[in-house]
Amino acid sequence: MELGLRDKVALVTASSKGIGRAVALALAGEGARVSICARGAPALEETARFIRRQTGAEVLATPADISTAAGVEQVVEATLSHFGRIDILVCNVGGPPPGTFFDFEDAAWERAFQQILMSVVRLCRRAAPDMRRRGWGRIITITSMAVKEPRPDLILSNVFRAGVTALVKSLANELAPFGILVNNVMPNAVLTDRMYELARRQAQAEGISEEEVLARWAQAIPVGRIAAPEEFAQVVLFLASERAGYLTGISVPVDGGSMRSLM
Repeated sequence: MELGLRDKVALVTASSKGIGRAVALALAGEGARVSICARGAPALEETARFIRRQTGAEVLATPADISTAAGVEQVVEATLSHFGRIDILVCNVGGPPPGTFFDFEDAAWERAFQQILMSVVRLCRRAAPDMRRRGWGRIITITSMAVKEPRPDLILSNVFRAGVTALVKSLANELAPFGILVNNVMPNAVLTDRMYELARRQAQAEGISEEEVLARWAQAIPVGRIAAPEEFAQVVLFLASERAGYLTGISVPVDGGSMRSLM
């Protein structure tokens, strides 16, 4: 299927590893020009070299912390200066520390607010005007299945990723008349560093191995396994494409059938 992504400019945040890296690679593989960012410069540069080798695509790598207003401005300005526009914005951020309500003081809540919600607000506010002037754009946020079924040990993620979902629904209505589609993708279990971190935490709490925890989680998923980042990236790829032209304001679960609710 021709996705119509050749020569589109895609900005993918938190893209030096995991889901973000897989999404950037998938977009580049379809002929998009890709801007990537992350806080760690060495890993980011390695990812940029890898994507160039695998796809031959043009890749811009900008070290930046998007949990800050200055970091968002830095990466968006670098992308616009280098490519001249942003057609596709993929808002990906790392997860906050796991824990329950009484584990966190105000400072942790404020960090999670800036990291998860305000980063997306600022990215959209900065990138959407250019899309609106040109009459075409795709904004895709990556949250978590926790926005549908909150996890007891991920209170910060539960709260602020739900806020991102509300932002997506609101922006979808505001921006649709300008040809900009805004959607959300909800991973459940994806084999990333974050997944291994949560497995280690659970394993330590139960006195079992990390492998046992991952196996148990896989057994609880109807398809019987945990997703690879590359599988998740294919859903983002479709939503970024011309083929998804009538989809906006939706939250797509990528969960192997885990969600039990009807809606």
